[in-house]
Amino acid sequence: MLNTFKKTYTLPFKYDIPNYTQKYLETTSFLKRFTKFFRRYLYIFFNSHLSLEQDKIKKEQKNILWINLSAPSLGDSLMDLSSRILLEDKNIDLFTDAKNAHIYKSDKFFNNVITDTVNIHKKKYDLVIIDSYGTKSLKTKFTYLETLPYVGIYGYYNGPEVNRVLYSFHRMNQLLGYIKTEDAINDTAKSIMYISHKEERIIDNIDLPNSFITIAIGGEWDYRTYNNWDKVISSILNINPKQNIILIGSQNAENEAEKLLRKFRNFDIISVIAKYSFEQTAQIIKKSDLLLCCDGGLMHAANGVDTTIIPLFAHLTPKMQLTNAIKAYSMYDKTNVNNIKVDEVIKNYKKYLEEK
Repeated sequence: MLNTFKKTYTLPFKYDIPNYTQKYLETTSFLKRFTKFFRRYLYIFFNSHLSLEQDKIKKEQKNILWINLSAPSLGDSLMDLSSRILLEDKNIDLFTDAKNAHIYKSDKFFNNVITDTVNIHKKKYDLVIIDSYGTKSLKTKFTYLETLPYVGIYGYYNGPEVNRVLYSFHRMNQLLGYIKTEDAINDTAKSIMYISHKEERIIDNIDLPNSFITIAIGGEWDYRTYNNWDKVISSILNINPKQNIILIGSQNAENEAEKLLRKFRNFDIISVIAKYSFEQTAQIIKKSDLLLCCDGGLMHAANGVDTTIIPLFAHLTPKMQLTNAIKAYSMYDKTNVNNIKVDEVIKNYKKYLEEK
C-alpha cells in the first residue's frame, strides 16, 4: 500500500514536467495526504476494482469511455483532455459535467459527449479512462461500468500543482507505451478546441473589423484580474491610433467595459462582453491577431485556436500553464497580476509587433 501511496505525489511517467510537488509536500501534512489516499484506496478496494486497473491501454481496446468530472473549470477541462489527440485510432466517448460538455459538441476526437448516466449503457466499451480517483468519477465507474477495466490519468496523484497539458500528454503517452519521444511531446503538446460551423457563422455575421486585437477584461479572482487595462489601451493607441480593439469577457467585466468605452469613445473599440457563448467568443479570439489577457478560460481558448497571446500570470508561473507549442509573450508576479507594470505589458506588445 505504501508503494501505491507514493503515486499521490510521484509523476506516473518517466519524464519531468513543471510541477510544485516539493512545495505541496512541505505545506501539507503527511496525515492529511495519507488520509485522503487511504479513503480512495479503500473505496476502490471495497468495490472490488483493484484488479481491474490497468497501467497500459491495449491495442485491441478500441471503444473507450473517458470520464472527466474532476476538472472544475473550462480551462482545466481543455488542458486535462488535450491528450485525446493521441487516441486518434480509438473510438472515444466523453462523459463529463453539463457545464463543460458544450465545448466538445463539435470535437473531432469525441464521437459522443454524454452528461447523463442514463446514456452510458447505450454503447459497449472495452475500457474506461478515469480522470482522477475522486469519489464522483469513481462512483460513476463503479455504478454503471462495474465490470470494465480502467486506467487513470491522474489516478491517485492528487494535490501537487502541475502543468496540466504536459501532464495529460505525457501520461497518455505512457499509457500507450511511449509512442512519442519526450521532445516530440514537449514541442507539440497544447490544448485544442473545435468550433462548429454554426458558431462560426454567427460570428461571421457580426460586423467585425478585418484586423483587430482582443483584450479579455474582468475576472473571477482579484489576484488574476488586471486593473490597468485602460493604461495599456492608451499606450497601444499611442503606438497605433487606428488599432481596432475588441473587449471580451463575462458579466463581471460589464462595468469596466462601459468605463473603457466612454474613455476611448473616439477610437475603434468594441465591447462584446457577455454577448456571446464561450465557443463564439473563442471564434472571435481565433479571428483576432492577438489576445491580451490574464490567466483564465479565455486564455486557454486562445491556446486551443492558435491565437498569439500576451498573458499575465500570478501564483502559477507561465511554465506551469503554457507549452512550447504556444506563441506567448508572458509576464509573471508571485502574488498578483496588478504588480505587473504597464510598461512591461507594452514592451511585450512591441516585441509582438516586431516579430509578427
